[in-house]
Amino acid sequence: MPRRFALAELDAAAALLRAGGVLACPTEAVYGLSCDPHNREAFEKVFALKGRPPGQGVLLIAAAFEQVARYIDRAAVPEAVMAEVAASWPGPHTWVFPRSDHVPGWVAGAHAGIALRVTAHAPAAALCRAFGGALVSTSANPHGAPPARSADEAAAYFGDALDGVLDAPLGGLARPTTIRDALTGAIIRG
Repeated sequence: MPRRFALAELDAAAALLRAGGVLACPTEAVYGLSCDPHNREAFEKVFALKGRPPGQGVLLIAAAFEQVARYIDRAAVPEAVMAEVAASWPGPHTWVFPRSDHVPGWVAGAHAGIALRVTAHAPAAALCRAFGGALVSTSANPHGAPPARSADEAAAYFGDALDGVLDAPLGGLARPTTIRDALTGAIIRG
């Protein structure tokens, strides 16, 4: 089974991520699979675990706006839009922005934008702080299966193929966060 980390072991969990590992961790509603977005090998392992088509792309979560700012093409986003987004963060709001050149192509997949969330979920935010940046976040489940809602479910889905699990509570939402287009306000996932 994958290594289990308690909240008191966030530095060790972050070290696993920095070393190219894939970690299942709680988010607002479900367990997610996280890795360093700039480590292509780790990213490809996430998609292999899920059996997910590579063109789909993933979102990034962070503990603070400063951890995601470099991924946004700020010249393409009106200040009023940035102010609206800033007012919603930290919180359970995922926004899709025009992406900057700092976004690795494999993270965005076939999408022109990048989905970002500054989370208010304490364990996920603490993990991002310990890691020192934004992390990939995609539901912890084989493609087409229901997302894991506990550390045990995540471990059972992936077994030894998963490097670690952060055993901490979910954030209490009944369903994954809404994803909206930052420029148009259109709901991409309700």
